[in-house]
Amino acid sequence: MGNGNSRLYPIYTELTECRDCYKCVRACPVKSIQVKDARAVVVRDRCITCGRCVDTCPSHAKKIRNDVYRARELITSKRRVFVSLAPSYASEFTETPEAVLVALRTLGFSDISETAIGATLVSAAIDDHIAKNGSCPWISTACPSVVELVHRYHPELIGNLSPIPSPLQCHSAYLRHLYGQDIGIVFIGPCIAKKVEADQRPGYPDLALTFRELRSWFASEGLDLKEIQDHGITTESVGAMLPAEAGESTLYPVEGGMVASFGIGKDVFQDQAVSVSGVDHVMETLCDLAKSGENEPSPFLELLNCEGGCIYGPGKSNFRSSAVSKASATRFTKKRLSANRPVFSPPSDFVQMMLDKGYGLLAQTHQTNPGDYFLGRAPGRVFSEEAIAKALSDLGKNSVGDELNCGGCGYNSCRDMAIAYLDGMAEVEMCVTKMRKLAQSKIDVMLRTLPMGVVIVDRNLSIVDCNSPFLSLFADLDGELGAVAVDRVAGLPLHRFVPFHGEFSQQFETEGKTSQYRLHFKGKFLKVTFFTIENHRLVGAMFQDITTPTIRRETVVKKADAVIQKSLETVQQIASLLGENAAETEIMLNSLIEAFQVPNGEVPDGFIADSDQRNQL
Repeated sequence: MGNGNSRLYPIYTELTECRDCYKCVRACPVKSIQVKDARAVVVRDRCITCGRCVDTCPSHAKKIRNDVYRARELITSKRRVFVSLAPSYASEFTETPEAVLVALRTLGFSDISETAIGATLVSAAIDDHIAKNGSCPWISTACPSVVELVHRYHPELIGNLSPIPSPLQCHSAYLRHLYGQDIGIVFIGPCIAKKVEADQRPGYPDLALTFRELRSWFASEGLDLKEIQDHGITTESVGAMLPAEAGESTLYPVEGGMVASFGIGKDVFQDQAVSVSGVDHVMETLCDLAKSGENEPSPFLELLNCEGGCIYGPGKSNFRSSAVSKASATRFTKKRLSANRPVFSPPSDFVQMMLDKGYGLLAQTHQTNPGDYFLGRAPGRVFSEEAIAKALSDLGKNSVGDELNCGGCGYNSCRDMAIAYLDGMAEVEMCVTKMRKLAQSKIDVMLRTLPMGVVIVDRNLSIVDCNSPFLSLFADLDGELGAVAVDRVAGLPLHRFVPFHGEFSQQFETEGKTSQYRLHFKGKFLKVTFFTIENHRLVGAMFQDITTPTIRRETVVKKADAVIQKSLETVQQIASLLGENAAETEIMLNSLIEAFQVPNGEVPDGFIADSDQRNQL
């Protein structure tokens, strides 16, 4: 990828791989997917970067922006580049956590620090606030996807967001406080939304990679973690974490881990802080909070987009069960605390600075390319009931009974779909029931207007559909009665109308081939064309009465044209081709005579192979 790719939104669609699938629309909790020309694209002004569309896309058309090349450039351009490593790496690389640290240094990173250091600083600041104020009715800013959700869809709750930056931002600020503004910082973890955080606050961190990107980077450099682990890991090869190892805050990526690191979190029955994970539950919580306003006391809310916490983030690459991932993270923290090694202790002066400055802590002196998008309210339009009713009508929903709310389009109700259609986010073709009815109506129109008799049967030789000319031929019903009876024929056995139904059975084994016959039935000659609609499931037959004057007249014209053309050719080749031409002319004239002969009752009813058609085929 070229440098211009840095301006891509972190989630984008590979259009050539996306077609006629609305699975991402169904999965998106805020319906930020726009379907245009049957392709689904992410609308950045509405997206909260939860990553559901990436996880659910069956064709992998939803992509995560790859920033590995930017990390390589940063390593070559900076004197010192830190990794801010998410504590969930312990559940991602369960068997080789130490090997990851060795491999990171091999890639060229100068130092490794744990993002959990920032989490420790945030927990200390919240503890201090609770100690001084008795409560802390804030919404955590630890999850950038939740922050986006509040800004875009609940701007009335922006004042409820914690004034303290996220753990990643505080970690980046602390590293710059200790080691200078000129260092580079690359976050690595399971979160896609951290890419948005890096783009919006350049330098805090400089950029973010997912675990998927890290694994691909390892592979491109030929780094095998298992091989590194098997060859033995030494203290020198791993290197020390700077400024120190994190303690209990390494449990932050698990739901409830943040609250557990608070002083009040040691009390199992405390009611001052609540943990909620999963975007659907988070959205319910925010809706309730917006309704309650300031009438009810609110606890501190640890809201996480991913069900169960960050260890299930969309940027992970190792898909283990929830139980295994959570157990791995817990064991890692427990092992860390029982190792009798010094862990990071937050300096009170910096914690106070966090409380005093808030987002002012993030100096804007370290500029990279921030992209061209920032936090903002999602665009929303209000439509009148008349407009919505018109849109429903366009979708074929002319009554309440037509509103099936099947969800096939990706929206929860036909009304939601109509609003999305008015808003330019959806297309009429997304309505499965409308398209099915439209297809059926086209078939019905074609069948009803064809002058030939047509019947479609299933494997059991039951009639699926037919037209009135078919009933006129085989049920002795005139056109008007036949048109009325068509709807009542579906499901009836074919043998009640066509005594030669055995020929239909053979067509189910022809694998889509078209075959033609002549059928003598009740004094008429019929040209019969069999065609396959679905192999081994549906077969159709078209019956054309070739005894009618119109058909005979057309036959005469065609045969006469052939005779004239052949005669003209003969004039040019009279000497050598006279005998041959006379014979061919005699055959053609004889066939003309046969075409005008009305068969008598002595000809037995039944199918006769159409030799003319077989010669043509």
